[in-house]
Amino acid sequence: MTDANANTSKRSSMDRVRDSADELGLDIEIRRMDQSTRTAQEAADACGCKVGQIVKSLVFEDAANGQLILLLVAGNNNADIDHLADRYGMKLQRCDTRKVRNETGFAIGGVAPIGHINPIRTCVDETLLKHDVVWAAAGRPDSVFSVDPNTLVAAIDAEIITVMK
Repeated sequence: MTDANANTSKRSSMDRVRDSADELGLDIEIRRMDQSTRTAQEAADACGCKVGQIVKSLVFEDAANGQLILLLVAGNNNADIDHLADRYGMKLQRCDTRKVRNETGFAIGGVAPIGHINPIRTCVDETLLKHDVVWAAAGRPDSVFSVDPNTLVAAIDAEIITVMK
């Protein structure tokens, strides 16, 4: 781990998200909810939006090289692993939760699309782009932020994919 990563990992996960948003030019406001936002339905209930506006952050491991891949998927969709392999050549496998935490700086349930302690390949479900505003995890299972999905995709240079057949 480099000194920069050591310093980054000492900040709170929400601070990393906030700082990353500033660096990327994203105007966000992090909301800490009274209830859990760990699941898409819980997040939609807390945010007062449709489940499809919730960004599920799914972290997989590339079976070929062990690198992590972050899939940002609409809350009402699932990632079809066979479809992703056939269409995009992604050979994805489940990832150990410790590896997710060690490489992103976030625990499962609070993985944000920004603010990772290490770079991560990020792919975005095209159906998220149908919305003017989406809600994503802000580094904790009880915290979220809203953002224009097109602005987010451009800021993080994400790949747009279809996650289901």
